[in-house]
Amino acid sequence: MADSSFDVLVIGSGASGLAAAVSAHRAGARVAVATKGALQSCNSAKAQGGIQAAFGEDDSPEQHAEDVWKSSHETADRRLVEILTSEAPSAIHWLEDVGVEFTRENGGYRLARCGGATRKRLLQVGDRTGHAITTGLRDAVESSAIQTFPKSPLAELARTENGWRARCGDHTIDATTVILAAGGRCYRVAQERGELSTNHPGATGEVTQMADDLGAELRDFDALQYHPNGGAWPPNMQGYSIPETTRAYGAVLLNAGGEEFTDSLGPRDAVSQAIFDEVEHGKGVETPDGRPAVYLDTTRIPEDDANVSLPYMLRRYRAGGIDPLRERIFTYPVLHYQNGGLVIDTNAETTVEGLYACGEIAGGTHGRNRMMGNSLLECCVFGRRAGKAAAEKARA
Repeated sequence: MADSSFDVLVIGSGASGLAAAVSAHRAGARVAVATKGALQSCNSAKAQGGIQAAFGEDDSPEQHAEDVWKSSHETADRRLVEILTSEAPSAIHWLEDVGVEFTRENGGYRLARCGGATRKRLLQVGDRTGHAITTGLRDAVESSAIQTFPKSPLAELARTENGWRARCGDHTIDATTVILAAGGRCYRVAQERGELSTNHPGATGEVTQMADDLGAELRDFDALQYHPNGGAWPPNMQGYSIPETTRAYGAVLLNAGGEEFTDSLGPRDAVSQAIFDEVEHGKGVETPDGRPAVYLDTTRIPEDDANVSLPYMLRRYRAGGIDPLRERIFTYPVLHYQNGGLVIDTNAETTVEGLYACGEIAGGTHGRNRMMGNSLLECCVFGRRAGKAAAEKARA
């Protein structure tokens, strides 16, 4: 016998899970959110760079889609990409409705150009965009009738006559539809490989395995992404992802000889590979504790830009005794993101009926290589769609 029953059960409390829960609740469903750790524990909250949406006068959702398609090396699902980019502006306004305040200038949004983008379209909340988005969405969840089950990791998911039965920690929960928003597996993989990762310790991937066991199809699952700019020194910065906006505001990558060796605003996989290659060819540098690295010349960032868009990064480095505006910093790629995942349709439903997926656990939107600023966007766009579709299916 289940402890409780709901129309929609959401697994995970990152940006996609919270967006899905809010959306399902607003569509009239009885909603529960179960999480592995505390409601606040997730990768989304650590996302710094920003969120993409075509607001520039020289920009359009079509141009955004073209950039995504190119950055994915033409491997993304074009239908999903079209939805991602066309619904981006409305997702931003939706976030503003829950209290997210994006950095503004000259009467509009402050927009930056990010790696792989042909236009400036990255919106930011300083350099803690993910934190601001998850805080706003969590406030919306906590002030609603949505029931939360923190510290209740999903241990079992099985079909029932009327939907699903989930064992989450000490709770047995029945739900008509289930939305998986449990993130990727990069923390676990990094540990297995003896590498650093930007990820939260909860990013271990077992929910994907459960969905796979239930017959859900996967795509591009081998395509894990490195963030080109992991902090390599000082020790308090190891595994930290230096915001890519550093490069949008003028920082460049340099080898041991002080030469630029790649387009610092290229797609993530290209930039990461260029760093690996440079080090392999003996042109890298070594951190004081003997780790491989190259330089990120952050001294080229204008102080005003840094103060507005990179305050958190400056604080963290200065706490470690380094001022990035006065000296170059050490950087090396770190394991960051699971590009592939569960196959979904345009409503975020997996190939198993009544089982939805959104956020990093889902594949297709980014193909084999994600652009920065599109993960938080995907969480909101497809989280909203998953919530609405799961609520409608539960009602039917």
